[in-house]
Amino acid sequence: MDYAALLTAIADAHQQAQSRAAGAVNRQLILRNWVIGAHLVEFQQQGEDRAAYGAGLLKRVSTDLRQRAVPGTSPDMLERMRLFYTYYPQLTDLISAPAVRKSSAAKPFADFTPDISAPPVRKSPHTAPHPLPAHKLLELSWTHLADLVRLEDPWKRAFYESECLKGNWSKRQLQRQIGSLLFERTGLSTDKQTVIEHARQQATEAPALIADLIRDPYVLEFAGLAEKSYYLEKDLEKALLDHLQSFLLELGTGFCFEARQKRVTVGEEHDYIDLVFYHRILRCHLLIDLKVRPFQHGDAGQMNFYLNYWKAEMMVPGDQQPVGLILCADKKQTRVDYATTGLDHQLFVSRYLTLLPSAETLQRLIEQDTAIWQQQQETQNPAE
Repeated sequence: MDYAALLTAIADAHQQAQSRAAGAVNRQLILRNWVIGAHLVEFQQQGEDRAAYGAGLLKRVSTDLRQRAVPGTSPDMLERMRLFYTYYPQLTDLISAPAVRKSSAAKPFADFTPDISAPPVRKSPHTAPHPLPAHKLLELSWTHLADLVRLEDPWKRAFYESECLKGNWSKRQLQRQIGSLLFERTGLSTDKQTVIEHARQQATEAPALIADLIRDPYVLEFAGLAEKSYYLEKDLEKALLDHLQSFLLELGTGFCFEARQKRVTVGEEHDYIDLVFYHRILRCHLLIDLKVRPFQHGDAGQMNFYLNYWKAEMMVPGDQQPVGLILCADKKQTRVDYATTGLDHQLFVSRYLTLLPSAETLQRLIEQDTAIWQQQQETQNPAE
């Protein structure tokens, strides 16, 4: 084995290990959510005090679980878990399997008590499709399944399950095809195979340039974020990076996560790149620097420093030049143009917009705070 082959073998082993680790986490998340759904269904159908909770059960459970720091349990997500258990009874045997029970990662499932032998299944006016085998179901991600359970028609659900697996669709590709009524269009067309092949081609078309993948603005959601007594700037930055990391991986266009807070050491000084991705199709790295503030001209110089370092120290034969993305709360385009003109590297500056889970809460806060301020003003300056 020559030296280049050695490096390739080590890099391949690393990539495979990362993929297996991510797959294991995904499987445990799917099994956890199925078990949560089972608990909810059993409580609603057999619990003695179910009438006292009624339709508000999921909201109350969600609120109490947040107090116990259980992530991903919003009322909407709990409803999807309930449907997941209802629609996919084939996971029963997998949950009960000895291999699952003796896994340390699956230890919480060992004490699982609800009766999971016959979960209720919604009836269909037509013969139900053959259920997807449990091991194939685990090849999908929970983000896929959370969208699939929204589809009440079992044939429609089976159609998208199959296409997801065949085409290795990302969550966004799945949402796109559901939104474009692919199932309905296929049913209406006489040449059904052509419609399906066209959809598959859309999902596999590779971008020609990294610029085709850079967006402005990015919309970063905060739904499902853990509630805390207060959020500091560093907490907000971490939440933004968490969402951006998931967002790029869900694009399904070839992004592979490589590093977070990647250390860059020159001399005795250390700097840190917020996120590093590798695009396996375009064979280039994307370096992302997040700013929880508007763009400043010095940000371009900092990113250019990162790109020069990456080009000199990190690139391997076959790699294209790295690309930089500065993500900031706001930007003045003229300022960006002056700061980036003449640089040798591809460097993009984009804005991010934040989507908060409840605008009504902030509205009430603003109204109450304004009323208090006005009352204080009237007290300090009474009308003469």
